[in-house]
Amino acid sequence: MTAGKKPVIFCDFDGTITLSDNIVAIMKEFKPEGYEPIMQRTVNQEISLREGVGAMFALLPASKKEEIVNFVVSRAGIRQGFREFLDYVKQEGIEFYVTSGGMDFFIDPLLAPFDIPSDHIFCNSADFSGDNIEILWPHPCQDPCHNGCGMCKTTVMRRFPEERYERILIGDSLTDFEGAKIADFVYSRSILTDKCAELGVKHVPFGDFFDIMSDMKQKRQQGVR
Repeated sequence: MTAGKKPVIFCDFDGTITLSDNIVAIMKEFKPEGYEPIMQRTVNQEISLREGVGAMFALLPASKKEEIVNFVVSRAGIRQGFREFLDYVKQEGIEFYVTSGGMDFFIDPLLAPFDIPSDHIFCNSADFSGDNIEILWPHPCQDPCHNGCGMCKTTVMRRFPEERYERILIGDSLTDFEGAKIADFVYSRSILTDKCAELGVKHVPFGDFFDIMSDMKQKRQQGVR
């Protein structure tokens, strides 16, 4: 760990806490007409995450809310070691925040068993009052980020000044790219590992939360990051 700095963790949800990306899974399961080109343009970074995700969900009827929630909750799966990891960071006095580009309607029920304070969960929300689902963006980009993140991880991270905090990011995908650029250290999966290597960001790949806990314990014993 960095001497004199207080560690704080920002952890992605989809594909990180859960075993797969729930937004992708919803689209592939319910197959709203026209979602595929929008998803491809989002992945290719031709349009912003906010624009792409908002447009895909707008293709789904609001009447399917219960069906979508039941689908995600029944198949998402929590990554091994998550509860033990939460116990560890609490024991060590390390603040833990969920920073997710996902939606509260499936994040809240999946995280309910873990007693994470609501003010430590940052995500998007959804309005089901109209004919189709409308995604709401309570945590948009603020200067200097103008990437249309939707839920802007860098804006949340900048609440914790780099002079005082060691900012640790845990993630796996596109929504974590901007956060990785300003993090002191990254635990990565999937394409985030490739991105960290490309950016020259200090990172350790992980398979589950036991891997992260083991690495953190080792670094704390050594007094280094």
